Amino acid sequence: MRYFIKLAYNGTHYHGWQSQPNAASVQQTLNNALSLLLQTPTNIMGAGRTDTGVHAREMYAHFDYEIAIDSNKLIHKLNSFLPKDIAVFDIIQVENEAHSRFDATKRTYQYHIHTFKDVFLTEQSWYLNQKLDIALMNEAAKILFNHTDFQCFSKTNTDVNTFDCTIFEAHWKEEKNQLIFTISANRFLRNMVRAIVGTLVNVGMHKINLTDFENIIKEKNREKAGFSVPAHGLYLTKIEYPYL
Repeated sequence: MRYFIKLAYNGTHYHGWQSQPNAASVQQTLNNALSLLLQTPTNIMGAGRTDTGVHAREMYAHFDYEIAIDSNKLIHKLNSFLPKDIAVFDIIQVENEAHSRFDATKRTYQYHIHTFKDVFLTEQSWYLNQKLDIALMNEAAKILFNHTDFQCFSKTNTDVNTFDCTIFEAHWKEEKNQLIFTISANRFLRNMVRAIVGTLVNVGMHKINLTDFENIIKEKNREKAGFSVPAHGLYLTKIEYPYL
């Protein structure tokens, strides 16, 4: 039987989602917990891979188990056993062919910037004490809808078959002394959101204009795009499936 697990995590103390040798990961932490509680080796498959320090308000993964699970009981046990920076919300039985990664139709990320020094946001938001032109950044964000090839925002030497992504939503909003960028797409390339944010920040600082921003996308050259903003301001906030 296949089960989807819905969870959240603070990525501060993890080297990303994916299991790797000699480094703490969210995936391996969950594998260890499930294997112990289900008393059988269990490997989960995540809906995607978040980088070191990136957070998730909503992540899905799937695993297989041969008998029916009491979801409420297992959720309680997992939350008691897991470290305080990982929380399980739900465990859902799905069709055996369901896949947490390949069946996802839409993913949403948010990037958080705070413009004043706040000791409580140090590991949850990027402190940027700069004046930004938010209206111009939103104009630049609209340009993303005109394109599908985002090679310029992809990490170099990435093993992918295509750089095409369909962006559904991209915009900035101000909340008191915080700026939040929201972006949704059918898929994301490695480092894509952080590179987009860095390039939009350059627009907001008037280092590049709207024409420059569009030309960066057209040229498909990562070196032309802006810097990658720090990982600790990035959150995976929502994943959508046709059957959930």
